[in-house]
Amino acid sequence: MSPSWLVIGLGNPGPRYDGTRHNAGVDVVAELCRRAGEKLSPARSQRAELVRTRVGSAGLGIPAADAQIVTLMRSRTYMNESGIAVRKVADFAGITPDHLIVVHDEIDLDPGQLRLKKGGGDNGHNGLKSIRAHLRTGDFIRVRFGVGRPPGHQDPAVWVLARVPARQRAEMAAQVAVAADAVESIITQGLAAAQNRFNS
Repeated sequence: MSPSWLVIGLGNPGPRYDGTRHNAGVDVVAELCRRAGEKLSPARSQRAELVRTRVGSAGLGIPAADAQIVTLMRSRTYMNESGIAVRKVADFAGITPDHLIVVHDEIDLDPGQLRLKKGGGDNGHNGLKSIRAHLRTGDFIRVRFGVGRPPGHQDPAVWVLARVPARQRAEMAAQVAVAADAVESIITQGLAAAQNRFNS
């Protein structure tokens, strides 16, 4: 049987952060849940919201001979403590870092750009920093979701915690859909094939 996968969308909990750039990863996981016809449920002992489904050539949530088990996740912790929940869920589900996909916002990429990679540092991202600290490795797969740098001299923290303006939401939703496609492709076709298709 193929190893299971864990996909976490990074973000902050609560309505205050809905629709912000920093919650782009959460939005991607929500899109994957929608495709699977599933909803996240609280797993309080693991400080997360989870749903277990499958993905294969037939799509998300559809039984197929090549389908692999995937747990979709958002943390119930704040971004800078994401690693606590990731470690708990990964340990419980027996997920190794090479089958962990972390979707996160990236200010060093323009809006509309994606980069898929395995390993690396945290580049100042507190969610990645926490995951690396708790797993004691950075050797997991990242889907870097471009949100761009702030205009002028605006604080990057203020920029990523601001809601996406109404005029840009349709573009953001389209990018979320592409990132969800990328996650499916990593699992079904492998990282190298997904990189060739989605890295921009």
